[in-house]
Amino acid sequence: MYRTLCIMVMLAIICGSGCHHEPQTSQLLEDLNSAKSADRLKAVRWLQNRPGDAADVVPALVRSLNDSETDIRLSAAIGLGYFGSDADSALPELEKRLADKDVRVRRAAEVAISRIQGEE
Repeated sequence: MYRTLCIMVMLAIICGSGCHHEPQTSQLLEDLNSAKSADRLKAVRWLQNRPGDAADVVPALVRSLNDSETDIRLSAAIGLGYFGSDADSALPELEKRLADKDVRVRRAAEVAISRIQGEE
């Protein structure tokens, strides 16, 4: 019993430090074109945390603002806000989202615009 517990603890430590595989930005950008909305949503949410890749990620998130799935548009707007002034090219599309049919997307677009313009 003790031996089994020790092995489980060691595996948890090893996996905790290296078993988690974070997808590459290039793969996530490809996933945005998936027919599966779950793949697109996962990609948008991962891409929100890639400030070092703003040149590639911001245009991709801007395109995602026009996705047919509400949660993807919502996550794209939120993500663009995280990029701050690096996402100033997104302002025209975010302004269009102020008229989105979903109130959550409209609100996320408002917040993103404020963050990009340095107001929040």
